[in-house]
Order: sequence, then structure tokens, then C-alpha cells
Amino acid sequence: MTTPAEFYEKHRQLLDKAIEAAATRDYWSAYPESPSKSVYGEDAAPAGERAFQALLGADFPIEVPGASGTVATERSPYGIALDIRYPKGDPAALISAARAAIPGWRAAGPQGRAGVAAEILHRINTRVFEIAHAVQHTTGQAFVMAFQAGGAHAQDRGLEAVAVALAESTRIPATTSWAKPQRGGDPLRMAKTSTVVGRGVSLLIGCNTFPTWNGYPGLFASLVTGNPVIVKPHPGAVLPLAITVQIAREVLAEAGQDPNLVTLAVEERGDGIAATLATHPDVRIVDFTGSSEFGNWLEANARQAVVYTEKAGLNTVIVDSTDDYKGLLRNLSFSLSLYSGQMCTTPQNLLVPSTGIRTDAGHRSVEEFGADLSAALDKLLGDPKRAAGTLGAIVNDGVLARLTEAGNAPSVIHPSAAVADEQYPDATIRTPVVLRLDAADEKAYTREWFGPVSFVIATESTAHSLALFTQTVQHHGALTASVYSTSPEVLAAAREAALDAGVHLSENLTGGVFVNQTAAFSDLHGTAANPAATASLTDAHFVTGRFFTLQSRHHVTEESNA
Repeated sequence: MTTPAEFYEKHRQLLDKAIEAAATRDYWSAYPESPSKSVYGEDAAPAGERAFQALLGADFPIEVPGASGTVATERSPYGIALDIRYPKGDPAALISAARAAIPGWRAAGPQGRAGVAAEILHRINTRVFEIAHAVQHTTGQAFVMAFQAGGAHAQDRGLEAVAVALAESTRIPATTSWAKPQRGGDPLRMAKTSTVVGRGVSLLIGCNTFPTWNGYPGLFASLVTGNPVIVKPHPGAVLPLAITVQIAREVLAEAGQDPNLVTLAVEERGDGIAATLATHPDVRIVDFTGSSEFGNWLEANARQAVVYTEKAGLNTVIVDSTDDYKGLLRNLSFSLSLYSGQMCTTPQNLLVPSTGIRTDAGHRSVEEFGADLSAALDKLLGDPKRAAGTLGAIVNDGVLARLTEAGNAPSVIHPSAAVADEQYPDATIRTPVVLRLDAADEKAYTREWFGPVSFVIATESTAHSLALFTQTVQHHGALTASVYSTSPEVLAAAREAALDAGVHLSENLTGGVFVNQTAAFSDLHGTAANPAATASLTDAHFVTGRFFTLQSRHHVTEESNA
């Protein structure tokens, strides 16, 4: 057995560096993002693929409290058969098992819990190729993106949450000596202890598109702050989180802890156990990524819990002017195409003055801008192999239905087209659709079109674009915003508009940084300042609601204190 304290010492240097990186916000990554043989070794990639293949069509090896029967709900957007069966746990048994595990975990202390969490992440990284295949074939991400976003970057986000949770939960010293001077007598002396106590059972409700990247922050923030976690994956993306839970349970058992500190809760589609668990009086923390509809329901109904939601909204780009028109078009076309727009950060509404924009290539009207963007998309996605690697596959029928609906509208300026994948001939791959609208068409563009659907919207002026941006984000939310302008005055106005709207802003992105990508330890993801989310990954607010600090004190004499 390795104690939590020993795991902390093993990973202490890593944890110290992670805390420093989260404080300085400069570039730092603990887990290599390249699936290269020179980084992970000659056999890592084939071994990971073999491990993934061995899971297909079989019972997933994991213990689940109150298990009765199995569930198999996943299908690959790439068309291969998965047929993985998971034990179906009983919600009451899951909660009871989680509660029983709390005392031993509390006794491990913040450092011990952080050490165990760091070891879990280390072992997740040793299985990163297996997890990447799991992410690819449940979410539709192309393999390299699945390796990066679902593997290394998700692990960085998890470690970031560990670091912030450890820093915040150790801000008050564990032991202190207190002495108050007294006139004409000995000081009053007290010994005081401060113990971090978790809020209670934590529920993680996973999403279909980014089960690890969006799931790891809540999982590790809750664990480090002393809470057991029930992991309820989306029925379409169970495997990445099932592997994660399997690893966590193994490490917890090795650390002498109850493995039921992390459990897996699967369901048949439509069972609704997320709502059942989220409203149980013993569930005190809920982490959710997904639709605005269910996120709003959780915020309204899980009243006994602290609810951290990341939903979606109307991610907006304000186009005013540019001195790098080709760079703007390259950057935007990639942002719209990456993972078929199935990211909560993908731009949807592109606001362009009806009078057109100034560029280094001359004045461009709204119509010309739309045509140029369409041409840039065709250039980016013209080669089927490159297109498949950029687009990935359509994750579910809901995205496909929205894409079809938008494609049938009369104002399409870039129609969606099917793309063939030589490796996966049954994959569902589509290019983005872009439509031309006017500012008056608010019924269309104030609706959330999650997927590869975006709108070029003509406004009266850049000032009107900024006002429209502020208004729509305040009412409907957004996770990202972007502005293109050569005018210092417009950029300053855009910054103020973003502050009013409560959304992060990117300015003049024309190179290798894209509005729908954020870097762990530096970029905050989401805000609690607009309706799209109630938290930010990862700031202090995201972790401090997960624990209490309770004090104990007693008198000491000068002799006993000495």
C-alpha cells in the first residue's frame, strides 16, 4: 500500500509547479500533446489501440455498487460497432456507498488527496492512447484531436483543478497557536486546528462531446476538497469516463481508501437518473456540461446542491476591419470547421456592418465577405483526408438534424457537403453550412444551433454590432467572443462590451490561436457572468464552494505549549 501522504511526496514537485503555473498564467503543460513515438515510446500507440479493441463487445471490468444487469448505449460516429456493456448501479446504493467513504478520505487531508489525484492523472496519462480511441469513437473527434483535447489537454485541465483546489483548501493553516496578552497576567493561549470538510456527495454529469475535457475539472476539484464523486456519463460517451473511474478506483484502493469514492452511474437512454441523483438530498455538488435546457433545470431544481453548469450560447464575432484579411479568413474558417463546430466555444454569429469592412485587400461588402469565407472553407476542406482530420464526425442525430434544417433555408451562402473517410467509410462527416441574415432575423440567430451552423449577419454599423452582441449575450449567454478591427477605439469599445456582456474576448486572431481553443493554466474557460455558465475553469470560485473549513480549539498552558 502507498499512503496518500506518500503519493503527495511522489508528486510534490509536479503539484508545486502546477500551483505556480495557475498563479502566473503563463504557458505550461504537464502532459505532452503530441502522439509521437519519440514522446510516448514505440509501443504506446499500438498498445493503446489493442487495449481499446479488447474492450469492444465485452463487459467492462468495473465494480459498481448495487449493480443489476448491464447497459450498452454507445455507437461510434465513425460506424464501427462498440457494444460495450457496463454494470448498471442503483442510485440509492451509489449514494450510500459514496457517503460511507467520506470519513477516511477526509482524514487524508488536502495534500494527501492531491497526491492521490496526481497519481490518478499520471496513470490516466499512461493509458492516453487507449482513452484517445475511446474519445474518438464516442464523440466523433478525429484521432489527433481526441488525443489532445480528450487526452493531454483534459489531463492538464484536471491537474489545474487539483492545483487550484489544493491552494484554496490550504489557505488557512491546519494548526495555529494563539496567544492574547492580558494586563497583569499570563497571556490567554489556545491551540487551534482547521480541517477541510467536503460539502458532501458530488455528482458529475458528463457530456457527449468532451467527456474528459469538461469532466475532469469537476471530478478532481471535488476529490481534492474531500468529496466522493458519482460519475454519470452521457449515454453516448460512457467509455472515456468509465476508464477514468476504473483507474481512480485502482489508485484509491492502493492508497488504502474506499474505492467507492469514485463510482460509475450508467443508464439506458431516457432513464433520467441524472435528475434522480441531482435532486437527492445527499448530493451536495453537481457538475454539468450540456444543453441549456437541462442545465437550467438543474439550477432551478437541485436546490440542496451547489450547481456548476457549462451550457452554451451565442458565441459571437464582430468584424469591423483587418490588416490581414487572408489570416482572418483562415482563422475563422478553421474555427467554424474544427470538430464540425461541435464545441461549446465555436462561433455562431458573425456580425458585419451592412456598409462592409476595410481590409488590406480593399473594401469588402457583406456579400463579398460571405463569398470569401465560403471560399476559405472550401480551400481548407477541399482535400477529403485533411477535411476528415479537421471535421471529425457528427456526434449525434440532433446535430445532423440542425445542420439539415439550416441547409434547407433560402439564405445559404456555403452549403454543407458530405465528406468520405477512407479509413471509416460509414462515418457521418459534413462540412459547415453558413447562412446570410440581417439583424432583423433575430428569431433565427438568437436560437442556439450547436454544430457546424453559423450566420453572417448584416448590421447597421460596427456600433450596432457591438450593441447587438452585448444584448444577445446578456440574454442568451456565450462562452467566447471575438473582434476584428484595426481601430483602437473599436477594440476599446469591444472590450467594454465584452465586460458588460460577461464573456471572454479574443482580438484579431489571424495566426495559430483560435477562439474556440483555450489553454489550461492560462486561459479561463467560461464565466459565471452570463447565462451560458455558472463557473469558470478553473478559478477559485470553481473550488471554494465544494468545501468548508471547520475549526477546533482548546486552552493550553505556557508549559504544555512549550
